[in-house]
Amino acid sequence: MKKQPRIEAVTAEKPYRVLVAWSKGAAPDRVDLDDLVQSLKGLAPLRDAALFRKVRVKEWGWAIEWPRRGGGLDVGAETLWRLALEQKGEAMPAHQFARWRTRHKLDFDEAAKALGLSRRMVIYYDQGQKPIPKTVWLATLGYDAKASRKRAA
Repeated sequence: MKKQPRIEAVTAEKPYRVLVAWSKGAAPDRVDLDDLVQSLKGLAPLRDAALFRKVRVKEWGWAIEWPRRGGGLDVGAETLWRLALEQKGEAMPAHQFARWRTRHKLDFDEAAKALGLSRRMVIYYDQGQKPIPKTVWLATLGYDAKASRKRAA
């Protein structure tokens, strides 16, 4: 998985979707922020389309922000990068990983052992702090298949 670059430019498209131009020649990504805007109380003001259109790159390119009296609203480049990968099908969505772990009743240590990962990476993935590589996604599918074969036997 490529290293996450900084943000060069951002443009609001339709409500809750931004076009992000990355540094280092990375292809631009359309990132749908609808789930974040609808689910995070702190981003609720962005439901106002006029405010959403005022998006800009935050200083140094490590986030995007919306100006607002009393303090701006922002979304970090790492979150945007993870969402872009997930939305393109190049990474497993964090909520799917968390559901996989709880469906199999695995704690962090058990999930780490099952997938050949460190406990720390499982926690990062479970909490959506790091993009989940396709290889890990495929490993969860393999675990599912193995578990269903066990139940059938």
